[in-house]
Amino acid sequence: MKKTYKPVIGLEIHAELKTERKMFCGCLNNPDEKEPNKNVCPVCLAHPGTLPVANRKAVEKIIQVGQALKAEIPERAVFSRKNYFYPDLPKGYQITSQPDPFAIGGFIEINGRKIEIDHVHLEEDTGTLVHEKEATLVDFNRAGVPLMELVTKPCIESGIEARKFCEELQLVLRYLEASEANMEKGEMRCEVNISLMKESDEKFGTKVEIKNLNSFRAVEKAIEFEMERQEKILDEGEKVRQETRGWDETKGETFSQRSKEEAHDYRYFPEPDLPVFMTANFEPEKLKLEIPELPAEKRKRFKKEYDLSSEQAESLALEMKMADFFEQAASELKTESDEIPFKTLYNYLASDLKGLMNAKGASFEELKITPENFADLVLMIESKEIGSRVAKDVLIKMFASGGDPRVIVKEEGLEQVSNEGELLETINKIIKENEAAVADYRKGKEAALKFLIGQAMKELKGKGNPEVLTKVFKENIK
Repeated sequence: MKKTYKPVIGLEIHAELKTERKMFCGCLNNPDEKEPNKNVCPVCLAHPGTLPVANRKAVEKIIQVGQALKAEIPERAVFSRKNYFYPDLPKGYQITSQPDPFAIGGFIEINGRKIEIDHVHLEEDTGTLVHEKEATLVDFNRAGVPLMELVTKPCIESGIEARKFCEELQLVLRYLEASEANMEKGEMRCEVNISLMKESDEKFGTKVEIKNLNSFRAVEKAIEFEMERQEKILDEGEKVRQETRGWDETKGETFSQRSKEEAHDYRYFPEPDLPVFMTANFEPEKLKLEIPELPAEKRKRFKKEYDLSSEQAESLALEMKMADFFEQAASELKTESDEIPFKTLYNYLASDLKGLMNAKGASFEELKITPENFADLVLMIESKEIGSRVAKDVLIKMFASGGDPRVIVKEEGLEQVSNEGELLETINKIIKENEAAVADYRKGKEAALKFLIGQAMKELKGKGNPEVLTKVFKENIK
């Protein structure tokens, strides 16, 4: 983008909260229910004479989200009616804590820059429209599900920054167990507000809203496309039209949905059937103490405590269960040297073990290997009791049975052979069978020695000590 223009980008992010019941009634909160209109009742279907009762767990979760984001928790919050008509909104209005939210302000830090949050409010989700050839049907299973909406300030500067903000928010919600926030399931939905303003101007440009972004990649790419589209319009002396646009994933471009010349008047007024909520009644200090270590804190600690790289710490922070397994295994690592093999532990966990899990579709909850046994395997590798090839074979057996690595190694006769006398017979055989490679090594070709060692390891089924093999080969090739 030319320096002539400055992007002004804000996000509106919805996330369905994980509660047993819906926001204002006793129906199950199960938006994945396949049978249409199963989890419904007179309250969430807006039958005359029914009254809402707020879900305490949902309120506690929204307060905790605000606390995790360093937001201010006001003394009071008020639910209001947001009036508009749409077929998936049974009441004809939506109950929401906007414009009197449960959390104000806060931020998420992305690459050292604080992306400021305007507010976080709590509301009820709508139903789902099911489009068929000749009709549109409505499924109200999702209607009334507790829904968090977070609105950032217009301070985001690029598509990648917006994407990283969304990814970090998803992690925070998962750490808090407030929401699974799976975008592909519609549990987290993002909308972008974007305009361009001249660098020399203090006035914002014309805002365009982009809806129906169902992946982090779509958030990034839609912003990049829209910045280029608006820049081209302005360069041609035209005016950007205020409108709502959609995102075409196949074409990789936004498209016009409808004009939006003026802000919609939702005629907010306080919900008469719900009281003013005093946040002190939800024990905010107790909720704050229950907040776990969050992703940003975990990354910093893992780098410092375990001497991991930024990339390694990031991969662990992305998956809480893997991070927990790593820490439990790390606590078992005790060596006679000052250096504890945390990086070896990470490498075998993130590469070998995770590879086996991905191939079998297994989760850490289903894993038969205990952190203690995994740590023991790492110690056996570090002490050269077994080589890397044997370690991989042992890990496969541990994955299948959950067995102790030392027992497996002993029963299978997989101990590493380091005795020079035991190795010499194999080495002499390899030298005799590979005269060309031996000749190449004598001419100074180091790759030939690696080939010979590889052949010996193959003969020994991975049990040979590579360092001892190297030494004995050199001594026996004159």
